[in-house]
Amino acid sequence: MGKLSIRYIFFVILSVVLFPSCRTSQPATLYDPLQVADLSDRLGVELKNTDKEDDLNMPLYAEASLWLGVPYRYAGLSRKGLDCSGFTYLIYQKVYGIILPRSTSDLAKHKMHKVSKHNLRTGDLVFFSTSKNHNRINHVGIYLKDGFFIHASTSKGVIVSHINEDYYNRTWKKGGRIKT
Repeated sequence: MGKLSIRYIFFVILSVVLFPSCRTSQPATLYDPLQVADLSDRLGVELKNTDKEDDLNMPLYAEASLWLGVPYRYAGLSRKGLDCSGFTYLIYQKVYGIILPRSTSDLAKHKMHKVSKHNLRTGDLVFFSTSKNHNRINHVGIYLKDGFFIHASTSKGVIVSHINEDYYNRTWKKGGRIKT
């Protein structure tokens, strides 16, 4: 055998050992089915550990669920109480590492892609005008999936609601996707 064929055989063997496949393997599920079922129950949203989108968004679902039931407190920013923009601010910082404006009105003016109600994706922001001035955006939440969003309600604290409930349907202003 010449030098060229020895090099060729060496290269082939090395390639077979070091590069067995060009594709990356993804685990079928990243999260324990019991954890997913528990989150699904707490949030009231159907989550599946075999759904790739649910797996990708599990950090949001997990963090958001920890805040359920925390009371509303204007300008609050802790588990003792927080307002809707404070909730959004904390979740985005923890889950996505993104610092958002602290007030709802500043957040509504923040650079983001406008998203229609029908094209919302997990993590998008949802804005409402719940005051007498219907042009002023004064409430924000985070879209989960299947029409559900999580937010800090003035009367019930952090809860999950559906975007098509009469109240939220009537007060809807816009959806937004933060530019990253």
